[in-house]
Amino acid sequence: MAEVGAAQEDPNAQQAAYWNEVAGPKWVQLSQAINSQIEPIGRAAMDRAGVEPGQRVLDVGCGCGHTSIDLAQRVGAEGEVHGVDLSDPMLAEARSHAVGLPQLHFTQADGQTVDLGEGAYDRIFSRFGVMFFADPEAAFRNLRRVLAPGGSMTFVCWQEIGKNPWMAVPGAAVAKLVDMQKPPTPHAPGPFAFADAERTKGILEASGFSGVEYESLETGLTIGEGMTRSELVDFSLQMGPAGAAMREADEDLRGRLRDAVAQAIFPFLTDDRLVMGSAAWVFSAR
Repeated sequence: MAEVGAAQEDPNAQQAAYWNEVAGPKWVQLSQAINSQIEPIGRAAMDRAGVEPGQRVLDVGCGCGHTSIDLAQRVGAEGEVHGVDLSDPMLAEARSHAVGLPQLHFTQADGQTVDLGEGAYDRIFSRFGVMFFADPEAAFRNLRRVLAPGGSMTFVCWQEIGKNPWMAVPGAAVAKLVDMQKPPTPHAPGPFAFADAERTKGILEASGFSGVEYESLETGLTIGEGMTRSELVDFSLQMGPAGAAMREADEDLRGRLRDAVAQAIFPFLTDDRLVMGSAAWVFSAR
């Protein structure tokens, strides 16, 4: 199937650069560990999406394709799954795992502007892929166009960082040693842009969606399953604000950051498994 090109405008140029040049290659390297960590949350949201055999599904911010593959298995050979993401390195990884699934294809594009045709899909799904739009209202308005009559959208996004120790704890440890760059606004594009559920609901309604509902999903995440203690520290230092600090640190500071994060996360070890709390919202809309 021919792939659909993105529109000329590029309001998410900064995000595109970040996910192609910085985050994308890193996530490809860590894709299995990251997916095993958040897979239970994504599958819980997918269950709520009501995906059925034969349906056409758009996976927004599909990343390395794990959710797209799950969706493709759910819709079967008679269905269609289209994964869209800004990151070429992550899509290359996704395609490498999609062999034998002719109902699944991928496009490098910006969900905020890409023209995917009107009424082309029965379901829209996203696992932590919709919080990075420069103009979320415009993005969701564009996505709403692709839904067929009776179609619905389901996505999962993070609640506030304070309710997500898996990222907050390493970040706080790093912040004691370096000045952490804060987002320009509380709702700037990023992992926690949709932490305010009522605000997010308002964005969806302003974009033309109806029946907007959300529920809280709080669970423990197994971080870096199967990793040694040293590997767990390195893995935690690559997530979120801590990763930015490590990229800019010299060798001496890197050592001190590793020690600080080790002291912060090891109290969460149980039987050599690092389990830390998380809190997400599962949104649904028609």
